[in-house]
Amino acid sequence: MKNIEFAPKVQVKNKKILSLVYTPGVAESCLKIQDDLEKVFELTNRSNQVAVLSYNLEESTKRAVFLKETRTTDAIPLVIKKCSKEEFQMVEEAIMPNFMGVDTTLTKGLPFDNDEFIPTCSKGCVLPDFIKIENMQPIELRSAFGGVLETRVVESSKQIKPVAIISDGSAVLGLGNIGSWAGLPVMEGKAVLFKELGEVNALPLCLATQDINKIKKIAYLLEDSFSGINLEDIKAPECFNIETFLIQNLKIPVFHDDQHGAAIVVLAGLYNALRLVKKRIENVKIAISGAGAAGQATCRLLLKAGAKNIIMTDVYGIVYKGRKENDKSLDDISKITNLDNIKGGLKEALQGADVFIGLSAGNILREDMVKDMAEDSIVFALANPTPEIMPNLAKRAGVRVYASGRSDFPNQLNNSLVFPGLFKGIIDSGANKITDEIKIMTAKTLAGMVYDDELDEDYIIPDAIDYRVAKNISASIINHVRNFTTEHRK
Repeated sequence: MKNIEFAPKVQVKNKKILSLVYTPGVAESCLKIQDDLEKVFELTNRSNQVAVLSYNLEESTKRAVFLKETRTTDAIPLVIKKCSKEEFQMVEEAIMPNFMGVDTTLTKGLPFDNDEFIPTCSKGCVLPDFIKIENMQPIELRSAFGGVLETRVVESSKQIKPVAIISDGSAVLGLGNIGSWAGLPVMEGKAVLFKELGEVNALPLCLATQDINKIKKIAYLLEDSFSGINLEDIKAPECFNIETFLIQNLKIPVFHDDQHGAAIVVLAGLYNALRLVKKRIENVKIAISGAGAAGQATCRLLLKAGAKNIIMTDVYGIVYKGRKENDKSLDDISKITNLDNIKGGLKEALQGADVFIGLSAGNILREDMVKDMAEDSIVFALANPTPEIMPNLAKRAGVRVYASGRSDFPNQLNNSLVFPGLFKGIIDSGANKITDEIKIMTAKTLAGMVYDDELDEDYIIPDAIDYRVAKNISASIINHVRNFTTEHRK
């Protein structure tokens, strides 16, 4: 049968292209669109993308294939559950940041090959041979290609359902609440990495609403269109509410990458950094800067993995029991961290700390703070694009192992090492939940790819575009799920 799959317009064959397609280069395109919404048509594939919405996915797919083959339109098949007219309209309006229009031909009882269509504009990508993508600026590249993602028609034995990358644009890539349209380049870049690194089809789906009840409803109504949902760039604490609801109410796997992707890659890096300095996770003091979605999820996963002494800080200082600035999620975190109820700021949190994990803001970690840390200290400065402290300053202050989220520094701890292989393994195994056991196993698999004779201060984690990573992670998840299923059948 004919199907629609997603195809990157740019092959991510080295770190330079990765930095153009995703972080940090994509931020420039986001800001351009924030300043001028019309730029979304130039810098993303929206000008040639249409959603085909009906009550039957096979029919939507036939319609999408017809539009692609006859109009070169990147038509995306979607299926909606039976709902009221008002709910249908809500979905139509909410998904518009991604599309030139929503094709409802099939809901009108018309045949899939009806000539009614929404005008689109396919951008040709013919570049002179002498121009190398690596030498292009981020804006130049996206403008030349009209975004970085398109579709193609393929023959397959079963229905292709993409992972939906759902965002409301409220917490985009360190840029803050820039909105759905401006966040679209990030989601396109993420979809490219899904496909390039994990062979997973992924659909950017930026929603024109930040109402958490609408987001939950839209995901529920469109559930049968997807193989899984990757929540992205939704601010805390709303993201916790949305994720919890979807995990409890959907039959497909749901994963908030800002939380759990960050947590898994941090744990993997920490396993190897601790191996290098000959310390054990249960014995070290860990200070986490940033108590948002990523910080809280990282804290919880580290505790699950055996950590016992964690202090968290945010813009108000150390998180402690009874602090007036705590919301419910921080109240919960305060019960399992900072067991001595220490008060103060980041400087106080770092006294004698073995590990600093930064998931916050650039340039907040000073050299004098680093000097107060324990011997053979570990610093993961993951704010992007500007880390909490630059590597030369950290090393000068005595840091033994330094990592960041940037591709131009050693030890890049980036979520792209996690989500392609994790979703590949989850989908291929047939699992519908991503458990803490799977997260910890994924971190161990990732860490285990750095062998003893390779491990050093500048190499604690595989390269961001090491194509072995996704294959190894997916294989380990498939084996885990099979073994778990076998054990429970006995």
